[in-house]
Amino acid sequence: MTPEGESGVLLGRNPILEALKSGRTLDKLLVARGERDGSINQILRLAREADVTVQIVDRVKLEMLARAEGVHAHQGVAAYLSFARAAFVEDMIRSAEEKGEPPFIVVLDGITDPYNVGSILRSAECLGAHGVVIPRRRSAGVNAAAAKASSGAVLHMPVARVNSLSFALGQFKHMGLWVVGADAEGMDIESADLTGPVALVIGAEGAGLSRSVREACDFLVGIALSGRIESLNASVAAAVLMYERRRQMRQKAGTE
Repeated sequence: MTPEGESGVLLGRNPILEALKSGRTLDKLLVARGERDGSINQILRLAREADVTVQIVDRVKLEMLARAEGVHAHQGVAAYLSFARAAFVEDMIRSAEEKGEPPFIVVLDGITDPYNVGSILRSAECLGAHGVVIPRRRSAGVNAAAAKASSGAVLHMPVARVNSLSFALGQFKHMGLWVVGADAEGMDIESADLTGPVALVIGAEGAGLSRSVREACDFLVGIALSGRIESLNASVAAAVLMYERRRQMRQKAGTE
């Protein structure tokens, strides 16, 4: 399971500000001509302190970049950089062990919407995951749209791309992790023990988990719903499941 970084254009003030604050190296910063309000001044100051090349461009150039990257708004600023924290899965496990925590890895199975990928990365970073695994095929990568949706979380959350999820899940089991799949027909999350070493697998919108991935799971968990709509958005369901694990972990530690 080798690391694979993803380079591209990062758009939007908050993601770029987060990138600069985190010390991430930017190849170049583009700012719309005449843009000086709000956080732009702070972005320019941090960029110059980091010796980043700043280029003033016409707004139409940023609009073209945004359309090409599938981002709705550029907010007057763009940056070129490698924004995914490419990682080995083994390093994610080692990082968890060094922190004295049971490994918690989030695995995405066939999620093709980059905004869902970005939202899941954001929840993973906020709720204690040690890394995210994404397949190289039939899945959205960490592009500009995903990076913007993550609100900067992509700059902190290790991401591994793998050729085969089934093989990766088998390796997780060999490393001592429970492979838990998110599925509406699974046991209610409140009845499941999610406090140990866990690889949580989130399936695609509509299709859910692929057959081979479902068969590789040790057990399935679902979320009891009360409304008339039968399912949650994949990124929302992922956030609920991650929060439930965090709640159980805190309860087990006696902090809740």
